[in-house]
Order: sequence, then C-alpha cells, then structure tokens
Amino acid sequence: MMSIAAARALSDGTRCFVGIGLPSTAANVARRTHAPDLVLIYESGTLGSKPDVLPSSIGDGILAETADAVIGVPEVFNYWLQPGRIDVGFLGAAQLDRFGNINTTVIGDDYADPAVRLPGAGGAPEIAASCREVFVVVRQSRRSFVERVDFVTSVGHGRGKGDRERLGLRGAGPTLVITDLGIFRPDPDTRELVLSQLHPGVDVEQVREATGWDLTVADDLSTTDAPTAAELSTLRTLKEASS
Repeated sequence: MMSIAAARALSDGTRCFVGIGLPSTAANVARRTHAPDLVLIYESGTLGSKPDVLPSSIGDGILAETADAVIGVPEVFNYWLQPGRIDVGFLGAAQLDRFGNINTTVIGDDYADPAVRLPGAGGAPEIAASCREVFVVVRQSRRSFVERVDFVTSVGHGRGKGDRERLGLRGAGPTLVITDLGIFRPDPDTRELVLSQLHPGVDVEQVREATGWDLTVADDLSTTDAPTAAELSTLRTLKEASS
C-alpha cells in the first residue's frame, strides 16, 4: 500500500530524483503504470533510467544501461539539482519529526558514541534543500515518527514556518509523507505534519499510537483507494524480477 500510494503521487512528465529502496520501487511502479514519461534521475549521474528490475544501489549498472544520458555526479548536483531543475525529490528516513526533518545519521544524543550509527547523508541534504518539493516514504512507528530527530541530516521545515526561507533553502521541502498507515501533509500555517489520509483497514487510533507527538488530524480526513489489480501486478513483477 505504501509503495503504491507513493507511486500515485508522481505525475507523468515529472523529473524525479530517486533514492534507493522504497522511493525507487514507487518511482518504477509509477513509470510502468500511469506515468510512462516520468524521468528518473539517480545520484550516480543517470538521467531518464528505465530499469527492468529494481536497482540494488545507485551504482547498479542497469541504471546506466537504460538511461537517456549518463553524466558526472558534480553535474547532477551543480546543474540539475541545485538550480531547482528537479521537480520532486523522493527520500526515505530512519527518523522523521513533526516538521518533516530527516535523520539518517545517528540514533542517540551523542554523535561520537551513538546507540546506532546509520548509513549517513549521501545526497539527501541537497535533495531536501533544492528540489521543488520532497516526498518522504517511511514505515511508521514511535521509533521512526519522533517529536524531534536525534540528528538533522536533511532539513524539512526546520522548527516551523519560515525556517526554510531563513536558511535560504530553494525548494518547498516535504509536501507529502507516505507511511504504511497513511499520508501526511504539512499544515500551511505551522508546517507541522497533519494526517490527511488513512490507508484501508487503518484507524486514527492506530496512527496516534505510532506517532511520537500529539497528532493533528485533518478535518477532511479521507481513505486511500485500495491498490488496483494492475498496480499490484506491476509491483509484484518488479519485485520478482529483482529477487
């Protein structure tokens, strides 16, 4: 449900900077279903990749083999990303807080001696800063949905409205957060994430129990449409081909 809901959020013709994992799965489902002209851009310098299987990393050869063009990593960042030429950045997170800030660096208060050291930033800080908007996919629990991240790897909305502008960040930041329980969007006045959709079979209390802050629920809360047969078939085909 999470992968398919994320795929639906991508429009045809969008230039999408794709992270490995769930973002890549969602983007490739979208390209094979409703968005055949979705342009997939990976950090390794592949533009317009059309992989037949899900790539195992940004360095997977299938991304270069199926790309419209392969360019240098500095050009991806300096020409495409930083000037705002990428429509959507698709990111994952180990921790996400109420203002959409992302942590993929450390769990714990002590950076030098953390409880868990995570893979790190990669290109995510630049993606979060410069894409026109950012979509985040993350499995939701009180461990991942926290009041405040232990470390800000990638800035979302900082501590509220106006922080991105104050920091000089070009993009709009996270406009959509998709979890295995529902979909969240930032409040236009506070930038705090608000529950706007529930996935089928999920109730509000389940979402509250998996959220590390006092959750706000939209007045017009709706339910995500269940996956179609075509969407499920596409997702399963991609995963089977990659196994």
